[in-house]
Amino acid sequence: MPIDVTALVEQARAGQPLAVARLISLVEEASPHLRSIVTALAPLTGRARVLGLTGPPGVGKSTATSALITALRARGQRIGVLAIDPSSPFSGGALLGDRIRMHDHATDPDVFIRSMATRGQLGGLALATPQAVRVLDAAGYDVILIETVGVGQSEVDIVSLADTTLVLLAPGLGDGIQAAKAGILEIADIFVVNKSDRPGADQTARDLTHMISLGRKEITGPRWRPPVISTIAATHTGIDDLVSAIDTHHAWLTTHAELDARRTHRAAAEIEALALATLRSRLTETNTLPNLAEQVAAGDLDPYTAADHLINP
Repeated sequence: MPIDVTALVEQARAGQPLAVARLISLVEEASPHLRSIVTALAPLTGRARVLGLTGPPGVGKSTATSALITALRARGQRIGVLAIDPSSPFSGGALLGDRIRMHDHATDPDVFIRSMATRGQLGGLALATPQAVRVLDAAGYDVILIETVGVGQSEVDIVSLADTTLVLLAPGLGDGIQAAKAGILEIADIFVVNKSDRPGADQTARDLTHMISLGRKEITGPRWRPPVISTIAATHTGIDDLVSAIDTHHAWLTTHAELDARRTHRAAAEIEALALATLRSRLTETNTLPNLAEQVAAGDLDPYTAADHLINP
C-alpha cells in the first residue's frame, strides 16, 4: 500500500501513537520508505533526553524502568520506552514481554512503550534502535528510556546511543563486581544497586565505589564520577535519588559540553554502521569476493592486495 510519509510524521508529532508505532515498524522492517522517513525526521530531532538501562539478566531493569516512568510522569514529561528483548536462536521469535512489568502505564496517552526483538543482533540492542529513537524524539517525547536485553561484560552498544547510561546490578546474583568489570564498568554514568533490601547489597555498593575510585585515578581533566544509587524498584524506594542523579549528570554533560560531544559520537557511529552495511551488501551482490578468495587460497594473490581490489575494483 502507498504510504504518505509526510502525513505519518505530522500525525506522530501531533501525539497519535498509531502513527508513531507505524513509523517504528517501517524503520524496523527496513521499508523502501526508510530514507524518506529519516529525511523527514532529521530536522525534528535533538531535543529528547535518552536514558539507557542495562545490566545482567534478573536485576530488575523492567521494574526500574516502570518506576522511572512514574517518577518522570509526575513531572509532566512525556515518555517513550524501547524495551529490547532477545530473539530465540531456534524460532527467531521473542517473548516481547517487558510491557507486562509496565502495565501501570498501559493506558497513559503520554507514555509510549515499544518492545523490539534483537533478531540476532549482538551488543544488547536491536539493529533498528537508533532509528526508533529518532522517531520518538521527533514525535515530541521528552525522555526516551532504552532497556537493553540482559547483557554480559562486552555488550555495551547502549553507550553509543544514550546520553546517560544506567548500569543495574543486584546482590545475590553471584559476584556483582565480576558482572560489572571490563566494558560494563567503563560505560556506566550511574550505578544502580537494585533489590537493595537483599543481603549483600551494602557490600556490593561499597565494592563498586572502591572500584570506581581505582579505575579513574589516571584520568586528568574534568571527569564525571559515577554515583552508586541503592534502590528497591518494586516499591519505588530510592527512585527519587536516582532521578536526581540523572538530572545532575545531565547538568554536568551540558556544563562541560559533553552532551553535544556524545551526540556527535552517536551520529558518527550510526553513519559508520550504515556505510559498512551498504558496503557489505554491495560486496555480496557480485562474484568478486569468491574469485579473489580463490586466488588468495591458491597463493596467486596476497589478502591485502585482494582487499584493495575488492574495495576499488
